[in-house]
Amino acid sequence: MKSIAVYCGANAGANPLYVQAARAMGRALVAQDIGLVFGGGHVGLMGTIADAVLEAGGKATGVIPQQLVDRELAHPGLTQLFVVKDMHERKAMMASLADGFIAMPGGMGTLEELFEMLTWSQLGIHAKPVGVFNVNGFYDHMVQFLSHALAEGFIQQKHAGLMQVAADPDELIGMLAQRARAGASV
Repeated sequence: MKSIAVYCGANAGANPLYVQAARAMGRALVAQDIGLVFGGGHVGLMGTIADAVLEAGGKATGVIPQQLVDRELAHPGLTQLFVVKDMHERKAMMASLADGFIAMPGGMGTLEELFEMLTWSQLGIHAKPVGVFNVNGFYDHMVQFLSHALAEGFIQQKHAGLMQVAADPDELIGMLAQRARAGASV
């Protein structure tokens, strides 16, 4: 794996643990010589993980819509910044640039991106691993809900393992790398 797209909040969250986790994930990516692909913003957890990657000597590639550049939200010091027309282009470019995907704590946009990558994997559109960095139990309820959807017959058993979940960045990256080697499709 040469690069991982990390989806995360444009806000820092209420708990300082989220910022600490973003820094830890950034350092873990660099330690394993994996580049960051992200939404290109300088705010919230997005800015924090990009700063951590850059401070550790890694590569941070941002993909940001022109509308957000116009609002002065683009990170100024990235290795590479792609400015695209809209959110659809952003998501497609991030997906094409990345060898895997991680969702950190975030809001609706983060969830939408996570579920899009899971759906694309389920449909065979890509065979890249998808993971959730479950900081401080942030995603516990979502994981429980997905188990419920599986039990109720809305998720097939063969797709139950598409999402890797870990609370440690090194462990999660290792899980994704193992899935990438084996082929992410279940």
